[in-house]
Amino acid sequence: MRITISGKNIEITEGLRKAVEEKLSKLERYFTPETDVTVTLSVEKERQKIEVTIPVKGNIIRSEQVSNDMYVSIDLVEEVIERQLKKYKNKIIDRKQSATNFQKEFIEKEIEDEDEVAIIRTKRFGMKPMYPEDACVQMELLGHNFFVFQNAETEQVNVVYKRKGNTYGLIEPEF
Repeated sequence: MRITISGKNIEITEGLRKAVEEKLSKLERYFTPETDVTVTLSVEKERQKIEVTIPVKGNIIRSEQVSNDMYVSIDLVEEVIERQLKKYKNKIIDRKQSATNFQKEFIEKEIEDEDEVAIIRTKRFGMKPMYPEDACVQMELLGHNFFVFQNAETEQVNVVYKRKGNTYGLIEPEF
């Protein structure tokens, strides 16, 4: 694995670099040596955050962990990625997506699906056209974290969602 480490509001000391490489080297048993791993360490006030992104053909494996100690965040992120790999391994392979980034031993080893994705409820509702700002108000009134609506300007189905810091996001389809 090729690990690229960068920092935001933090100097990447030799100790931090070594801790990240040591923890993430445990993932080498899953990935081929050509796999690129991007690590970003950042500090905002008391929040010590690590973001790890591993692009593999057809998917992105990503984890973000925050704590008040960077070394704790580093420990947590490795565990989360390992759990994700075990959980989604069969789904990645079953969909005939390329397994070129993964070690042969990992691909061939059977792993039980612990948490099968199951849709247990379907909702249907009419959508009247509205503007994104109106959709945000409706979302707040319902007490939800997201709201699906038909955009009055584009006539496309869009989603507004709550973000950190009391802000909102808009998801639009791309054609």
